[in-house]
This record gives sequence, structure tokens and C-alpha cells, in this order.
Amino acid sequence: MRADHASYACGAALGFLGDLATGDPRRGHPVAAFGTAALAAERLLWRDHRGAGALYTAVCAGGAAAGAALTVRAVRALGPARAAHTALTAAATWAVLGGTTLGREARAVGGALAAGDLDAARRRLPHLCGRDPQALDERQIARAVVESVAENTSDAVVGALVWGAVAGVPGLVGFRAVNTLDAMVGHRSPRYRRFGWASARLDDLAGWPGARLTAALAALAGPDPRGAWRAWRWDGHRHPSPNAGPVEASFAGALGVRLGGTLAYGGRVEHRPVLNSGGRPVEAADIERAVRLSRRVGALALGVSVAARLAVGALRPARTGLFPTGLFPAARPGAPVRAGRAPHGALARRARSLGAPRAAGGAYGQAMARPSAAGRDRG
Repeated sequence: MRADHASYACGAALGFLGDLATGDPRRGHPVAAFGTAALAAERLLWRDHRGAGALYTAVCAGGAAAGAALTVRAVRALGPARAAHTALTAAATWAVLGGTTLGREARAVGGALAAGDLDAARRRLPHLCGRDPQALDERQIARAVVESVAENTSDAVVGALVWGAVAGVPGLVGFRAVNTLDAMVGHRSPRYRRFGWASARLDDLAGWPGARLTAALAALAGPDPRGAWRAWRWDGHRHPSPNAGPVEASFAGALGVRLGGTLAYGGRVEHRPVLNSGGRPVEAADIERAVRLSRRVGALALGVSVAARLAVGALRPARTGLFPTGLFPAARPGAPVRAGRAPHGALARRARSLGAPRAAGGAYGQAMARPSAAGRDRG
């Protein structure tokens, strides 16, 4: 098993626990710092054109991922100290995850609704989503919170863990950068309809695997797995967002509630398809149920991503060469090496058992010794 995969797994687990313990700080959060830098870049690069938006997305998201990659390389250059790489991964994981703060804000709205304080619930709702709270009654606010918890479980937890398993710390940072840019400029307002197009499309692409894993884990961990699968299959594709649809449908089916319908964003009214139409209307008590389901999904996603990373680390060394170390004795010092001879005896039988193709003249040796692209150590 490669040491960097093991250190990544330890760091991801520590970062996940760190988010559970502390959540997001009110000041000095790295994502907020990235948002400030992205806002400055927007002032310089904004044009009412898709090309300008694509450049902006490449500079901000690409710069964040490249900076993370350079940091990883700098840590590795210090030596084979596993603790440093683990600490870097833990810090990055903690920075990009937002599951604890998501649950905290959702519960704040749910508590206000349970206390009958509709005005307080309306004041807290903008912390979760961009809907117009003044136009919503108690059930509509509760529905908005459950939908936000479902969607942000994918965006703020599962999606980041998926890309961390794929690309390590640069994957974690790059995904969070893309998702943050989508939240900032990926709107259909007159200012961002063209400029934010690239950020929105890249976020759709980056969020696709995490959204499907979130929907699957919600069905697995929810109180009604069959209902979740059914709602996902029937209604997930009807949502205007390719990633929010499966997640919200799966949560709706798992919780037995009905999501979707009419909503208002900044004075603009949208009529979205109903998800899990056979469910009951959302109530304030369903917010706590959604938060608990989100927690279970996040924990399962951590397990899946860490297990996948460790499995890759365990399998990859076996692909770097055909013969395990120590299978054949080393040549005696000073012994002549005869090039161009076909292998014989145990070496030939081992090569044939692995299906190695015969090279010209029957020589397996040179063809087998050349590492393939898949077998190289990519670090």
C-alpha cells in the first residue's frame, strides 16, 4: 500500500472529525478568503461574454487547484514524513467540508419554526439558500430548508470527498473552488447569464459523481430505501438541475415528504416539478430528520472515499511490474549479462502464465521490463 494513500485516508478522517467538532469559523475561513480573491478577479475580468467567464473560471479554479498541487509537492520535498502529508490533508478536508455548519443553520431555522417565530425563521433562511423568505409560510420555509440540506449534502460534503479520493488535496481544493464560483456567478441574472455560464457548467460536471453517490447513500441510509430509489428513478431527471434533482428526489423519498413546486428567487418565480408526489407536505420536524440523514450520508461517503483511496493504493504497486520482489535471485556480482537471449526456466513459465506477448525473436525480457503508462508511479 502506498504511504501517500494511507496518509490521505488518515488526513481525510481527521479533517472530517475536525469539521464535526468545530464547523466553520465565523472569521478567517479559507473558502471566504478564496471568495474575496475571486471577487477581485471578477472586477478585473468581467465582460458580458462567455469567453471572459471561461477565463475567469480557469484562473480562479485552476489557480486554486494548482496552488494545492504545489503545496503537496513542497510537503513531499521535505522528505518521506507521513505526518506532514496527513496534516495537510486534514487541514484541506476540514476547510472544504461544510456539513456541520449546514446542519447548524438548518436546525436554527427549524428551532425558530418549532417556537412559532416565523419572523426569526425568515431571517435565518438566507444563510441556507437564496429564496425570498418574505413570500414563504411555515411549510414552505421547512421545504426550502430540507431541499437545501439535501443539495448541500452533495455540494458541501460528498462531492468534495469524492474528488479528494480521486485527486487528493488538489481534488478537494479544486472542487470547493468550482462550487464556490458557481455560488457566486452561476446565476441566470442579467449580469451573470453569460459570464457565469462556464462556472455553472463546470460545477455541473464536477458535481455529477458526488450527486449520484449522495442519492445512493441517502437511499441506503434513509428510513425508506425503496421510496428513495423510486423517487430518484421517477422524478430525479425532472429537476432543472442535473445534480440537485437526484439528490432532492432521493431525500424526499427517503423521508416520505414532497419536495419541489413553486418557489421565488429574488423576485423571480419558478414552477419546478414536484418530487415524490405521493409524499406528505414537509413539516418543521422534518428538518431534524433531514439533518440526521445528511450526517449519515456524510459518514458513509467518508468511508466509501477512504476505502476507494486505500484500494487504489493497495493495487497500484502490483501494476508497476510483473514479478514480485524476491521471486528471482539477483545476478552474482561480475556475472556476464547476455543480451537478446530469450528467458528460460522459471522466468519463461512465469511470463507465459501472465500472458505476456512474445517479442520479436522470442525475447520477452525487453518488452516486459518496459513500464506501461498505467504502471508508472504518478505520485
